[in-house]
Amino acid sequence: MCLPSDFLQQSAPEYSAEERFQLLTIARQTIDAALHNKELTLLAPSEHLAENRAAFTTLHLEGHLRGCVGYVVPEHPLYRTVAETAFAAAFYDRRFVPVGVEEASRLALQISVLSPVQPISPEDVEVGQHGLIVSVGQQRGLLLPQVPIEQGWDRLTFLEQTCRKAGLSPDAWRNGAKLEAFTAEVFSE
Repeated sequence: MCLPSDFLQQSAPEYSAEERFQLLTIARQTIDAALHNKELTLLAPSEHLAENRAAFTTLHLEGHLRGCVGYVVPEHPLYRTVAETAFAAAFYDRRFVPVGVEEASRLALQISVLSPVQPISPEDVEVGQHGLIVSVGQQRGLLLPQVPIEQGWDRLTFLEQTCRKAGLSPDAWRNGAKLEAFTAEVFSE
């Protein structure tokens, strides 16, 4: 199955510099409020940011991954999704101990707002353009579009690593695994 041609087109950013700043601020304030046991009241900054969207929040500390959690399905308004994923990335990513007060100010935050997920053929996967989801039954692995660029992977390695993330053999994408792709608007502090 192939993606519609408009899915593959690079387009102008959907979110303005001000909206990006607002979302990054929400993520930062959510983490800081949790660390200091303060309640944070969130209000929709705009109608655009109140639209239901899927997103991931990624945390880096001194250039290294420190947490990454997100939603693939748009279940909540984007501003709320960002708050929830920032909180989860800081305190509930099972790969890491919870973020401590001493490291919070040194975290670099990155937000990836996802497009809808679409089926894709392996030959149509474009490194740097697509994020991937590989699944077989209950096993599922997801890698954001920026990951293969950061790691210096080609398309084949990207497919194999997404399979490994799902706990599958590296060639599962050749043997009936379901392949889906999405694009993402990615921005950082």
